[in-house]
Amino acid sequence: MEGFFTSVLAFVVAISILVAVHEYGHFWVARRLGIKVLRFSIGFGKPFWSRQGADGTEYCLAAIPLGGYVKLLDERDCDVRPEEVHLAFNRQSPMRRIAVLLAGPAFNFLFAVVAYWVMFVGGVPAMKPLVGEVSPGSPAAEAGIRSGDVITEVDGHRTETMTDAQLAILDGIVGDGRVSLQIRGADGSLRAARLEVAGETRGLTEPGALFPGLGLSAWRPEIPPVIGELSADGSAAASGLQTGDRVVAAAGEAVNDWSDWVDFIRARPGETVELVVERDGSRQRLALAIGEAQEEGVVIGRIGAAPQLDSDLWAPLRTEQRYGPLEAFPRAAEQTWRMSAVTLSLLGRMVVGDVSLKNLSGPLTIAEGAGATASAGATFFISFLALVSLSLGIINLMPIPLLDGGQIVYQVAEMVKGSPVSERAQLVGQQVGILMLLVIMGFAFYNDIVRLAG
Repeated sequence: MEGFFTSVLAFVVAISILVAVHEYGHFWVARRLGIKVLRFSIGFGKPFWSRQGADGTEYCLAAIPLGGYVKLLDERDCDVRPEEVHLAFNRQSPMRRIAVLLAGPAFNFLFAVVAYWVMFVGGVPAMKPLVGEVSPGSPAAEAGIRSGDVITEVDGHRTETMTDAQLAILDGIVGDGRVSLQIRGADGSLRAARLEVAGETRGLTEPGALFPGLGLSAWRPEIPPVIGELSADGSAAASGLQTGDRVVAAAGEAVNDWSDWVDFIRARPGETVELVVERDGSRQRLALAIGEAQEEGVVIGRIGAAPQLDSDLWAPLRTEQRYGPLEAFPRAAEQTWRMSAVTLSLLGRMVVGDVSLKNLSGPLTIAEGAGATASAGATFFISFLALVSLSLGIINLMPIPLLDGGQIVYQVAEMVKGSPVSERAQLVGQQVGILMLLVIMGFAFYNDIVRLAG
């Protein structure tokens, strides 16, 4: 329940911040262009707080904190006094209206730049693009990639972190299925590699499928099979295992590392097996009753034990992106551009069927992400806000009538034909827009439910 409330609270905070940024963009540009703003609301529904500004704008907080809006003076919505007609939105030139409409998404992109700048100045912990296991016969193996390699470039783009490498590879394969890599081997030598997965790209674009589909895994240190934290209600504690025990053998099989131990336990739900453990310099035998758990519809073994970790084990994998205040600005702008380009490319490829629709995430997934990043720390939550802000800006620029992008299309059409788009055409456009949004939201909700149920 604690995790649920954390997710809900973090989701509300994230949406409130990002919507406020978006709507402030519309508000700020409208005011600069001399257009009267009647109301600036954070949230929907009945206001529980409002104040009338000296500029005549009503500022309010509403009861439903999942959005917001800016209400402009407009003859199509309300009566306008003759002396204020020149302040109405509908009386502005198409270019001025387009500027107001573009301002919301533009402020979302600007917010992302600022967020990335804050992160880079403070330091962003990350994993190096260090390759772990490579499956024999896989596309990665055929490309000549080996365990211990570092991916330094993808299609000419520098990759400082594993996230950089994954995004660049994903962006590359949704084109022609071919990706050029620059690899630094374990001996320090540089060489070129080329991934080729033509005809298999759709499956690789499903969430979590990219590296497994390519036959790659991120490098992980070999963790010794030493028991760390124990769950009070787990079968490990009930069977007599103690923190600090080193598992030497299980059911007569040698246990070399924690990965072997996990595989052994998962494969034997409900069984009782004999262990040999090393404790205080001597070996002891224990009978371990393995518990059961459900994971994605499959019964697996579980004992309620975590490994004893030495932070030095992870040193070869860790890196940090930290820059001075001046250098961080171009880095932040580059990151914003890169993430925007990848997101836009994936959305476009999704429309034509090259990218899986499973990548559409609804409010449940977003709320879960908000809660997880908020629990992980401020840097991770800011990164989450930046990514969602970019998505919000891109989605609002889509040419769907109810969104900013659709309204911009109307203004361009007016510039071309020399007169406003007819009310009938706008009504039809709204109906089409509602249908399109319902379809998109339906896919997103379906993905959320399937993921949570699975």
